This record gives sequence, structure tokens and C-alpha cells, in this order.
Amino acid sequence: MRLHINIDHVATLRNARQTPYPDPVEAARVCIDAGAHGITAHLREDRRHILDEDVRRLRELLSKTGGARVAGASGSGGATPLFNLEMAATDEMVAIARRTLPDVVTLVPERRQERTTEGGLDVRAGGAALAAHVRALLEVGIKVSLFIAADEPQIEASKRIGVQQIELHTGEYAHAFHDGAARSRELDRLARGAAFGHRLGLEVAAGHGLTRENVVELVRIPEIIELNIGHAVIGDAVFLSLAGAVRAMSDAIDRGRPRV
Repeated sequence: MRLHINIDHVATLRNARQTPYPDPVEAARVCIDAGAHGITAHLREDRRHILDEDVRRLRELLSKTGGARVAGASGSGGATPLFNLEMAATDEMVAIARRTLPDVVTLVPERRQERTTEGGLDVRAGGAALAAHVRALLEVGIKVSLFIAADEPQIEASKRIGVQQIELHTGEYAHAFHDGAARSRELDRLARGAAFGHRLGLEVAAGHGLTRENVVELVRIPEIIELNIGHAVIGDAVFLSLAGAVRAMSDAIDRGRPRV
């Protein structure tokens, strides 16, 4: 199970005062040192949190060459941590990714008026334009993931356009967590989607609204091999420190993950 920490809201806090502090890139370093396997950042079209310069510096920190590698990070076993750049499927964002060369690009739906990404990408409606964006990323060696609902037609469409990974949207599960029946339905839907994606040969990740409380049941789904978690970790950091919050989330995952 890979744990990637989304550091967007460190940038949100920085931008609230238009100061250089707290630095999301330094936050990324702390997360990796605390055991995270990678860092996720969403470069939004309106630049409400992560900025272009943050992306450049994150790529430098999480270097493919290992030049800026965080040696001996407990979660990665010393391997170079991954940089996952979330972004909308637009010409501007694809061009930035092709220049920056993150390890992974996760294409997400994006609306200016939303507080955070709500709902999954409609791959079936994306058509030739979405497929062209995916090809443009693949041809420069970037792994592509699509943030989608656990819906078989969307998963099939993702496979058809050549991505290597899907990230299942867990927002409905998070919202339903304290309603036993609804939680069971959402877990079952996610489990079926993860199993279907795995059968198609896709890597399966998950994210959105995950916390130390609700992640324990989710990670019992064996086909889910990666989580992207941000807001809850940054919130926990207020009380536990950032490194402590990463370790606490890792402990929660370990409690729920099936033993092989």
C-alpha cells in the first residue's frame, strides 16, 4: 500500500497571508522523511494553492535521478519517492506536465466554483480530446491516472484510452461513513470497481475525504494499492505535527490492511 500525501493545503495556508511560509515543498520533505511514498499536488487553473514554481521545486526535490532524493525514508525503503501532479485535462496543463515531467499525472475534473474536486472525471464524455491529452503525456514517459467514480463503464473507458492507473473517488464513502447501511453500500461499490479495474490490468488507487477513522475499512479492499490523502493529514498536523500526522495515517492503514 503506497501512501501519497497531498500538500495543497500547506500552500493554501501560505497563500492566505501571501508569505513564503509555510513552504509546501518543505512540507513534502517532512512527509517523505516520515514515511510517505510520494507527494501529490494539484495545480489548479486558478492557482488557488499550488503555484507553478511549487511544481518546479517539487520535481527537483522528488528527482527521478535521485539527486535530491530523501535518503532512507522509512516508507519508501530508500527508493525515490514519486511526484503525482493532479491537473485538469487542458492544453495548458498538459504543456506544463510535459515540461516538468512528474512521475505521474492524475487527470481530474475541475470547476472554478468548487471548494475541492467533487466527483470523478467523465471519461466516456471526454472523447477524442481527453484521449489526445493522455497520449501527449504517455509519449514523454509520464504515467497517467484518471480520477473516476467506481463505475464499470468509466473504468472500461479509462482502459481503452491507455492509462495505467485509475484513482477511485471515495467522497461518497466518506460522507456515508457514519451511516452503517450506506457505508456498506459504498464500500461494496468501491470493492467491485477496484476488482473490475484490477481484472482489466489497471493499477487501482483511491482518494478523497479519507481520514484515520474511515481509511481502516477501505484498505481491506486488496486491489487498492495506493491512497492519496491530503486535507485530513494537514488537519491532523495541527495537533500531531506534520510528521506525526503522516505516521498516524500510516498506522491506521496498517491496522486495516489485510496481511499477506
